[in-house]
Amino acid sequence: MTPLRLGYLYGLGAYLLWGFFPLYLKLLRPAGPLEILAHRVVWSVVFVALLLGALRNVGFLRALLRRPWAMAGMVAAAALIAVNWGTYIYGVNSGRVVETALGYFINPLVVVLLGVTVLRERLRPAQWVALGIGASAVVVLTVDYGRLPWLALTLAFSFAGYGLVKKRLGLPPAEGLFVESAVLALPALGYLAWLTARADSTFGHVSAGHTALLVLAGAATAIPLLMFAGAANRLPLSSLGMVQYLAPILQLGCGVLIFHEPMPPARLAGFGLVWLALIVFTTDAVRTSRRTRSRQPEPSVDHGVVVPARP
Repeated sequence: MTPLRLGYLYGLGAYLLWGFFPLYLKLLRPAGPLEILAHRVVWSVVFVALLLGALRNVGFLRALLRRPWAMAGMVAAAALIAVNWGTYIYGVNSGRVVETALGYFINPLVVVLLGVTVLRERLRPAQWVALGIGASAVVVLTVDYGRLPWLALTLAFSFAGYGLVKKRLGLPPAEGLFVESAVLALPALGYLAWLTARADSTFGHVSAGHTALLVLAGAATAIPLLMFAGAANRLPLSSLGMVQYLAPILQLGCGVLIFHEPMPPARLAGFGLVWLALIVFTTDAVRTSRRTRSRQPEPSVDHGVVVPARP
């Protein structure tokens, strides 16, 4: 199998798993969002530690401890991903899967916005058009919901901020996930101990299957991330950028077709504007990437394409 074909298989596998993740989270009820988040953190540490141990790749910890600024960045990344995970879990288990899908649809646009406001990047005209259409979509959805779609915006901004921090740090996916989860592990274990002391923990009290699913939350977090890393190492960034929309499309399908969440005409119009913005954004990014590759013999990275969108 060629590296390119393997890259597509890894990418499709990662985004299929992320796209159907709401189905998995629904199986974890009656555990509450914070309990699920705590188990996801704890078992992620265990799973990735076993993986790194099997690969005999633990030297990165010593190097990281010698860089205090990097450790501070990992703490910030851990806080942002905890907000993202917790918000996503709450959204799915409170019957708002459609709104969580919206968050991952608008995430690429938020990343571009952060590039302008934080990194002082200059945008191409088509990117400004995409941002304007995206802003109009938020206005339409605000009118439809009767409030800001805060859950979607929290998901989009927390993950965009997480991506910005991770870009600065440059850690590989498995090592980064281990450190982030380790930072969160102590408060997660404390919360689980508190639930147990209050006799409010569902772990070991619902069924053997439910307990096993909580334990498997760590693998369910790490495996698609590692598959994505395999895809990113083999595919052009423009190709990977196109595949990223598979996850929110599947999440939206889960919300509307499986969980029967409402999709009134005004909400559909808001999503339509988001999709239009993404078409403009992605078309411009692909064209720019092709022009850049045709002018330069060395591979180049187009910062207009943003990946990934991970729940």
